[in-house]
Amino acid sequence: MIDINSLLKSSKFNLKKEIKHQNQNKLSDGCFVYELEADTTIPSEYILLMHYLGEIDLKLQEKIKKYLLEKQDKLGGWPLFYGGEPNLSTSVKAYYALKLAGQKETSDVMKKAKDLIVKMGGAEKTNVFTKISLALFGQISWDSIPYMPIEIINFPKWFPFNIYKISYWSRTVLVPLLIIMQRRPQANNPNVISIDEIFKSKDYKISIEMGNKDEKFFSNLFLFIDKILRLIFPAVPKKYKNRCVEKAYEWILERLNGEDGLGGIFPAMVNSLIALDIDKKNRFSKEVNIVKNAINKLIVEKKKTAYCQPCVSPVWDSGWMGHVMLENDDNVDELANWFLKKEIKTKGDWLEKKKFKPGGWAFQFNNSYYPDVDDTALVGMFLDRCYKKNKSKKILACIERTRSWIVGMQSSNGGWGAFDIDNNKQYLNSIPFADHGALLDPPTVDVSARCISFLKQLNNPEDNEVIKKGLNYILSNQEKDGSWFGRWGTNYIYGTWSSLCALNLLDFKNKSEVFKKATNFLKSSQRSDGGWGEDGITYFKDSKNISKKSTPSQTAWAIMGLTAAGEIDSYEVEKGIKYLLENKKDSDWEEDYFTAVGFPKVFYLKYHGYAKYFPLLAILKIKNQLKLNSSTPQYGV
Repeated sequence: MIDINSLLKSSKFNLKKEIKHQNQNKLSDGCFVYELEADTTIPSEYILLMHYLGEIDLKLQEKIKKYLLEKQDKLGGWPLFYGGEPNLSTSVKAYYALKLAGQKETSDVMKKAKDLIVKMGGAEKTNVFTKISLALFGQISWDSIPYMPIEIINFPKWFPFNIYKISYWSRTVLVPLLIIMQRRPQANNPNVISIDEIFKSKDYKISIEMGNKDEKFFSNLFLFIDKILRLIFPAVPKKYKNRCVEKAYEWILERLNGEDGLGGIFPAMVNSLIALDIDKKNRFSKEVNIVKNAINKLIVEKKKTAYCQPCVSPVWDSGWMGHVMLENDDNVDELANWFLKKEIKTKGDWLEKKKFKPGGWAFQFNNSYYPDVDDTALVGMFLDRCYKKNKSKKILACIERTRSWIVGMQSSNGGWGAFDIDNNKQYLNSIPFADHGALLDPPTVDVSARCISFLKQLNNPEDNEVIKKGLNYILSNQEKDGSWFGRWGTNYIYGTWSSLCALNLLDFKNKSEVFKKATNFLKSSQRSDGGWGEDGITYFKDSKNISKKSTPSQTAWAIMGLTAAGEIDSYEVEKGIKYLLENKKDSDWEEDYFTAVGFPKVFYLKYHGYAKYFPLLAILKIKNQLKLNSSTPQYGV
């Protein structure tokens, strides 16, 4: 049997001190928030935005410039995640941002980047969102971008495409973009900087290839439709187009979300800023300033560098730190009260699919139209454990609203998406505009597992059928090697850990077989140093063992997955704990690798909190499990 206390003593690991150390990320109101870093696309776009507006903060620009230069890889490009291959669209935006920021075209940095970009096909081969940025700066024609008419805002729910058939993030990005694509504004670009040199074709301003090559039938169909739309919609009366623009403005203003920004995410904020700024009647100067403030709040400024976050993650970070504190038997009243204050009671976009009462929490500080299912289940489990301690009526009422909302958000296949119900019309990912393949929010195993863990923890008999449907969904998605795909964390380690935490709480046929396959996968994935690591490339290639290095967060997930499956006494768990203890730096665990995902193959994330609270949670859970002499954990996280 693993002797966790001896291991902790021998490593001179002070658990209380390490938990207390996390208070540096604690705000005055009791919540926790850590940095959230993406690839260089977002900071590049921030520089582009400054030059679009003609409002350039030279000191900040210089810091972001240094950040971009630090992130350039040996080949001359910029990857989607640490250690990944250079990405064309990411590299084009970084190149343009650096040139706008004063980096000479003749410098070695830029020559190297230029050669790589041209070798990869040139700027004309970038994705749609990059092309839109290039069109704003007059680098390509607006006609080279897939057609998205403003009339979309009025498409009915029964229509094959409407704004409620796509995900929340796509919706908040698209609606202001419809106004932009209708008005076709041009950037201030005060220094008149162009990037002709990174285009391969001389005809790039006229004709650009479009389409999703993965789905040839739908891709060709939608390309044909695109051509038809270009013939039909210009003939629509101007008065009707103007009414559509006004409806889009109304939609944005209703969801503007103050200084937390539209949808709480950078791309939607930027698009809403541009859309509001180009209003012909100049009605939104107040709102424009609010959105500018929202965007600037995403900046992380260091001594020599700076970058822009894609969003902030206080609810997610606080939820996990809350469970760390509970496992350590700390006082969590302050954090519980913060969650109670942040509960969402607004009727959001999810009501377009089903009618039921609101509840839940957003991912960000405020994003009331878009509560996050995963966050909500996590916070719900935290509050339920709080209630078991203090019997607060406020908490009990909140838990019931949370339970009801989670049940309501279940999709018809038994799983849960992150923000929407039955958001799974896969043909929409073949429209030319969706060349990133991330237009939808279908159910995923990791989110579904957290929902089942929450509902089973409450153990309300009313939810038995809901749980059963969710169980069947998870079991049906187990892969041949025993793993589960991880949608919001990298990758199969994350999905397998999440699934095992939920399945541990349930009784079902062939449980031992399911667990054996899953634990065999985790054990076989352990690296020689005792840790686990999985690269973002597993989303691209048919391999689950591509790993350059072990990471603290993924090691913690694997340990918690194994212990959830009853493997607390295994050699692999002991070796994993030793890895965590031996690889902790003086102040904290650290990891360079991105272990989270925004959109697979498109957008990756590095939660700076993951290397901090997940190892702490894994160690504490084992400690408490051994104390209770239990073969499996008591709770589903």
